[in-house]
Amino acid sequence: MQLGAFSVSLSVKDLAASKAFYEKLGFEVFGGDQDKHYLIMKNGDTLIGLFQGMFEQNILTFNPGWDANAQPVDDFDDVRVIQKALKTKGLELVREADEHTEGPASIVLVDPDGNPVLIDQHV
Repeated sequence: MQLGAFSVSLSVKDLAASKAFYEKLGFEVFGGDQDKHYLIMKNGDTLIGLFQGMFEQNILTFNPGWDANAQPVDDFDDVRVIQKALKTKGLELVREADEHTEGPASIVLVDPDGNPVLIDQHV
């Protein structure tokens, strides 16, 4: 199962302070919009998302169909294929994709420690 590019989406209290902190660790703004309260930052192939006021917990995020530079890849498992495989393995999803659609969609499951896992396909 190919889950795609991985990042950690952090729920932050102060976007500017978090941006400054991660810049000191060598991260650079890669995407997002500070006026819309989120930034995507990158250091090499490592991605983090900083989100102020958008969700309560940090989220493990996978993007099927994207590489670490948010560029489309030709060979990937569609989120609906991943969803079916996860359900076959007995995992419970808290948000499912409509299996009768194509293109962008997302699913959410929660690991045994309560950490949300978002599989978010943009292509």
